[in-house]
Amino acid sequence: MQKRIAVIGLGAMGGAMAATLVRAGWEVTGFDPSEGARSAAQQQGVRPVDALDAIGGVEHAVLSLPNAALVRSTVPALLEIPALSGIVDTTTSEPGTSREMSALAEQRGVAFIDSPVSGGRTGAATGRLSAFIGGTESAVEACAPVLDSLTGGQYRHLGGPGAGNVVKLINNALCAANLVTVGEALAIAKAWGVDPQAAVEGVSSATGSSRVSNTMYPDWVLSGTHDSGFTMGLMARDVHLALEIAGEAGERPALLGTVDALWQQSLADLGGAADFTEIARAVAPAITEEAAARLNEARNPGGTR
Repeated sequence: MQKRIAVIGLGAMGGAMAATLVRAGWEVTGFDPSEGARSAAQQQGVRPVDALDAIGGVEHAVLSLPNAALVRSTVPALLEIPALSGIVDTTTSEPGTSREMSALAEQRGVAFIDSPVSGGRTGAATGRLSAFIGGTESAVEACAPVLDSLTGGQYRHLGGPGAGNVVKLINNALCAANLVTVGEALAIAKAWGVDPQAAVEGVSSATGSSRVSNTMYPDWVLSGTHDSGFTMGLMARDVHLALEIAGEAGERPALLGTVDALWQQSLADLGGAADFTEIARAVAPAITEEAAARLNEARNPGGTR
């Protein structure tokens, strides 16, 4: 008998995950308020519905939503599905919300895990996401078939309900801080006449290297493309959420507060739709302006149109 699952939220990540589940042999029903998103999912073999109460009998549900408020409003509706046994929430949400939804689901005999993911559109489309898992042992076991299809087994159970979102948020906070520090470091190199690409290559095998310096800056900043697919709005949200959950736990991280201020200012200046790597425009404008000029010349040799 074919496994049945619903995907709630068919945007860039949810739509790609839904298509991956279809290829993995699941019968997938998808909901999104956007008709365009539903139509795109349908072309990938997903059965689209235009209301949550039209989902029907599924054993599992995957959430890919913009924020915790939508998680809180969606989970109670899903718990009315009689056959439902597990909910995998891939939303980057709030740990408190994950704990509340886990307790609510448990009262109804349904497993709930917070499973925010990393790997972007490519990982979602290939079933090679990395997932940060929070939940009870029994809930993770109940949702393991879904996790295997989405991650190829690349997930780590980090603790009880909410743990996945705590670690995902601090992961993104670390990335956000590193995007700032690498940009400032390369700006120093350029000011001293060192080619930023050469500086990146020099750092890549040394103690200061990171995925940000080794991959993100060469691929998306020094290239001038800024086309990672992850938005400024989402990263600024995650950095601020990380600062908020720190405060809720009694922590007052000074550096993260400075990083958050930089990201919120960049969000105001560049807009939420800008690529998250465009933070480099704020911290290393000389580098990004030079990269943009090179890219423009490559696309329009000699200034031709």
